[in-house]
Order: sequence, then structure tokens, then C-alpha cells
Amino acid sequence: YQEKHHNRFPDLERAADEVGSRQFPLRVDELLALYGKHDLQIRWFERRSFTTTDDAGVEIKTMVRSFFEPPGTVYVNRRLQQDPARLRYDLATQLAHKVLHGGDGLRSSSVTGGQVSGPTPAQTDPRQIDSRDILLAWRDFECSFFAGALLCPARPFRQFLIRTAHSITAGKSIELTPSVVMRRMTAVSPYRHWHYFDAYPPGNLRAVYRANGIPLPWGNMRLVSDPCRQWAVFRMLNTKAKRRLSQISILQTQDESRLYCCESLRTRNAAGNTHVLCAGIDLSPALCEQGMDADGIVDAIGAACRRQSGSAEIPTVAREEIARIGKILNIGWLEEGLESPASIICPRSTACPRSPPCAENTAHRPRPWLDEVREQIIAAAGT
Repeated sequence: YQEKHHNRFPDLERAADEVGSRQFPLRVDELLALYGKHDLQIRWFERRSFTTTDDAGVEIKTMVRSFFEPPGTVYVNRRLQQDPARLRYDLATQLAHKVLHGGDGLRSSSVTGGQVSGPTPAQTDPRQIDSRDILLAWRDFECSFFAGALLCPARPFRQFLIRTAHSITAGKSIELTPSVVMRRMTAVSPYRHWHYFDAYPPGNLRAVYRANGIPLPWGNMRLVSDPCRQWAVFRMLNTKAKRRLSQISILQTQDESRLYCCESLRTRNAAGNTHVLCAGIDLSPALCEQGMDADGIVDAIGAACRRQSGSAEIPTVAREEIARIGKILNIGWLEEGLESPASIICPRSTACPRSPPCAENTAHRPRPWLDEVREQIIAAAGT
């Protein structure tokens, strides 16, 4: 639904604009003032990161960041005070719940790391979907989108992106996380053909957005058995050589070849886990909009890559045309991608189109720890 609408939700935009008056940037003290206007109070709690397991049984650091207790109390981990960017986002999402849903408490807790929910033991049929999970998922999306629109109002944030050439790290100067910048970028950009990934080792997705229809090297948000390791997101997950990577890629399937450029960033979440954020665009629509021969450019780059076993310098004519698109869209990392060889990627390594082919060709469980942690925090705050 989000991809079908290209991340455009005008009702949520208007609600956020009414609350925040399109102020940009919106600092922590100004968010706290909005809390007072909406009869919300904050209770700070102390809780360190602890270890849980993810769906694959892999140990992962987990931190409870914040949660909403009806009718109007927001519990926030005091550790976020040391990280204003994440604190602002959590405050904004909890404020969104009060504004959009009356603060009834029917939304997920904000947790970094471990999964916060899963089927109950009675749910033996994996095809069963709990209606409460659907409600929470939808509300979490609404609160997240509202928070992004509150912190990054469309018009001033679009101007900010223009000034910074769509830099995914520029948000640091105004206390915005790269994740918020990337996701909000897809919602306010006049260009609509974006994708966004948030991936954790060994390759599990926590968030995905594919308005440009890019095929996934994952199965059901989890790593498939034969992913293509040439994707920038996998290269960043499996190496510490670079913290940031711009890549131009030819994604080749049985039916077609498509041209993408992405910017990937290796970072750490609030609990200290390494993960990779990736934002990218489909270049073909932009080439066509400028009257360029998109198919010819894609074919030329693909042919050069195939002659060099899957990776090659971009031919001069194609390089010049893509550089023009980078200037028109004002995306700095697109031009940075031209400085490195283009690469052929595919959804599955077992169907690798390279010659020679690339060398590298759990059930849900309940998470009882979250309710226990919440109860301990509330009990401690009441003493």
C-alpha cells in the first residue's frame, strides 16, 4: 500500500503540519512543549541493552527505547538523552499516537534490536494472521510516517535536500538520523522511483520500500539461501573497508535489465548492533523523461560489464548522460557512483547472469521478555 501510493499520505502530512506548524528543525525542547499542549507527561527510566534472539535464533543486542502507557504517559529510556536525534524521533512517534489514536495504547513499544512480538504457542498454523498484529502494524506505520512529517515538513525538508544534494548524512547537523533522512527522502522527492532497505547481518530486512519495483534478494524479509552477493547492501554487511558506498548497478533478470544507483551506509542502532541502510533510485525513468535512450544506455553498460566478468567502468557516453541526470535530480551520490565500476547484480545467485558466475552461489516464537520489562519499568517509576 505504501509503495502503491509512492509514500504519499496527505492526511498524515496535514496532521503533522497542524501540530508542528511546519517548523524545521524541531528541537527536543520544542517537542517537549508540544507534549504539554497535548496533555502528555514523560517518565524517564533506566534500562541498559540486553541480549535476546531474533527470528533466526541469532543473539542480538536489544534496548527498550520508549512506550506509551494510557491515557497520557510516555516512558522514555534515559539513555536517549545522550542521542538527541533518536530521542526526537521517539518523542515524535509517541506524540503521533496521542494525536492520531487518542493515546489508547494500542501500538507497539519502541524497541531496538530484538523482535517485539510473535505468534502465541496456540498458533500452530503459519498462515494465521492475528488481527491485533495487523492493527499494530498499521498504527506503527502511521505513527512513523507522522513522526517523519513532523520532524521533516515536506517543503522545508525538500529545500534542505536540495542544499545538501540529497546527502544521507547531512541530517547529523540538525539532529536527524540517516534512517529518518532516507525514508523521508522517498516521501518528499519530486522523483518517485525510490527504494529503501534496512538490513541486519547476515542479511535480514527490518524495513523495505520498493516504489521503483526493484526485485528483492530476500524471501519474506529474510535472507534467501542463494542471494546475489554483489548487492551493495551485502557488500557493506560483510566488510568493514568502507562505511559508505555509492554503487551503479545493472539488475539483470530473465525478462529485462534495469539501471539503479544506490547509497549504502553502515551504522549502528541504539543498542549497538551493526546494520546497513540503503537508499536508491531507478535511473531509467529519469533518462526517459529527459529524452535520452534509456535502453541503449543500459545495454551499453551491461555489455561493458559482461566483457569484464560482471564489473566494468561505465562507457563515456553513458557516464555523461547519467552525470546530467545527477545534476537534474541534484543527487550527489549518483555522481559519486560514476567514480567506481558499475556492477551486474541479480535477485538469486543460482541464476547468476555473469560469466563466469559468482562463486557464492525459523519459525516465529513468542517474546515474553517485553511485557516483563515494561512491568518492571512501570513498577519502578511508581515507587
